[in-house]
Amino acid sequence: MRRCGADLDAAAATGTEGADTVLARTPLTGGTFARLPAATAERTDAAVDEAHRTFHHWRTVPAPRRGALVKRLGELLTAHKEDLADLVTIEAGKIRSEALGEVQEMIDICDFAVGLSRQLYGRTIAGERPGHRLAETWHPLGVVGVISAFNFPVAVWSWNTAIALVCGDTVVWKPSELTPLTALACDALLARAAADAGAPPGVHRLLLGARACGERLIDDPRVALVSATGSVRMGRQVAPRVAARFGRCLLELGGNNAAVVTPSADLDLAVRGIVFSAAGTAGQRCTTLRRLIVHEDIADRLTERMVHAYGQLPLGDPFDAATLVGPLITTAAHTAMAEALATAQRDGGKLLTGGDRCFATEAPDAAYVRPAIVRMPEQTEIVRTETFAPVLYVLTYRTLEEAIALHNDVPQGLSSSIFTQDQREAERFLAADGSDCGIANVNIGTSGAEIGGAFGGEKETGGGRESGSDAWRAYMRRATNTVNYSAGLPLAQGVNFL
Repeated sequence: MRRCGADLDAAAATGTEGADTVLARTPLTGGTFARLPAATAERTDAAVDEAHRTFHHWRTVPAPRRGALVKRLGELLTAHKEDLADLVTIEAGKIRSEALGEVQEMIDICDFAVGLSRQLYGRTIAGERPGHRLAETWHPLGVVGVISAFNFPVAVWSWNTAIALVCGDTVVWKPSELTPLTALACDALLARAAADAGAPPGVHRLLLGARACGERLIDDPRVALVSATGSVRMGRQVAPRVAARFGRCLLELGGNNAAVVTPSADLDLAVRGIVFSAAGTAGQRCTTLRRLIVHEDIADRLTERMVHAYGQLPLGDPFDAATLVGPLITTAAHTAMAEALATAQRDGGKLLTGGDRCFATEAPDAAYVRPAIVRMPEQTEIVRTETFAPVLYVLTYRTLEEAIALHNDVPQGLSSSIFTQDQREAERFLAADGSDCGIANVNIGTSGAEIGGAFGGEKETGGGRESGSDAWRAYMRRATNTVNYSAGLPLAQGVNFL
């Protein structure tokens, strides 16, 4: 296995060493290769204070000029794409193509945001009073606190930051403690972009630290919006604390995504879409496919093909171009996977393939695990629970109504898909009483969303929307304006007064 530093050890189980230190580690070996100073309470408060003060200037800068900063960031990301992708692979364990794809996603969202900087449209509204104009305008919101997760260490930050900056907000970023080097690299590139574009350095501040750092950010009333990506448990803690101070939340939480496969499906296409969605990123995407709901007439045939495809997946060093499955982020993730598989089998499930750990001799502190497929007799509690690892549960159905009910019978509601060549089945799945997820796809898997659409989900996924479409509105405040250009003062609803 590739070594990623001279000072490798097994001390980093979670990526943090203490309140004063953040450990830079790699899931490729499970070892640590740097110790970085963590943000103190005073440093956190100072970062928010600087961002808050900078906001009062930044919000007055014309939006196209704010877009020039993001344009420059996109240029620097393009120039350093390979280097940043290396860091993503080292810290998150992503295979090379996925790491490069994540950086490309950053470049794409910068392009989107630059165009958006000239399209922050309000609207004119039909009013009832003569000589009056009724309109809606959008204004910068304030400081945006971004809390991101390890599995997309740079892309999710860019979704929030590029949009927030063109909207006139400033950003304070608390990245995952598991990926501090990618965060430092992004912060350095944005600082350079700010200098090149003539923007104040306080438009963005980085805080390396663990839970206490994030909690201080969440509780600060100067942070107008907290955009947090992580587990449902984390969201349950964040939302009420932000609400208690009447701040805003944008939550991107867990997913327990399913694909329905109907008898009319193109199985060649379905297998490709399923394997990428279920095994890509070693099952560590919020959009990872975790439940496969297959018509009983084709279940045996599709399952056999899936098992064969899984057997062909190259697992190992993510820097190797042939590798398709890299390591889990920590050995604790493998423990959770093993426990889930054991529970599923106690519930009557049959493990068809995978679940075993590889390279334990070469990398004893890393967790290389073969993606697993489990045939389940019913949707038990463990199937309804998200396990952040490559575990795919296979369930069967008889009618499409039964499949949709099974699909929706989980607490999460992020991404979904159906494989079918029947237009009626596709439209039924996309209808109001079909998939209850924020993302519903036809003939593609649950992973791989484009930046042009709004990304997010319903139910315990949190209800937030990031990236494209009109997701920018979450980063701004709305004002309704009435302008009286007449000489009279008619009141609305025909009210007479004085």
